[in-house]
Amino acid sequence: MKMKTKEMGEINRQRLILWRKQYAITRIETPLKLKRARTLGYRAKQGFIVVRVRVRRGGLRKSRPIAGRRQAHLGTKKYTPAKSMQLIAEERAARKFRNLEVLNSYWVGEDGQHKWFEVILIDPCHPSIENDPKINWICDRTQKGRAARGLTSAGKKIRSLQS
Repeated sequence: MKMKTKEMGEINRQRLILWRKQYAITRIETPLKLKRARTLGYRAKQGFIVVRVRVRRGGLRKSRPIAGRRQAHLGTKKYTPAKSMQLIAEERAARKFRNLEVLNSYWVGEDGQHKWFEVILIDPCHPSIENDPKINWICDRTQKGRAARGLTSAGKKIRSLQS
């Protein structure tokens, strides 16, 4: 991660130390990168919720077989998931906030062990969302479970539907 000055690097370091102590899924008042959030559809109005999600970095490890024969190449290490960390973060936020729909997400930071993403969630039953013609498409019942079905930007990237 490149920082322009030493002061910004120190601010970012202190921020990551604070985030490590917080819960894995934390609701926040305002997005850290407001410009990025707005390009992804965030608006500062009721019905929009921003959540910071922490996911672990690195490859997955499959559990070692307990019973039966042990094959020469166990296939427990260097196991790559078919999903990106960003998509995993979106799915976790969607599971935590079941009444909300995931609009989009973006990267906000990382250290040696974790990555943090901010996920934009929308309440499809909120009157201000239902009455807004720009975003009320998310109130349609066909949009239920967008993150789990790979309909967010991170999900479409994994499915090779966009670059």
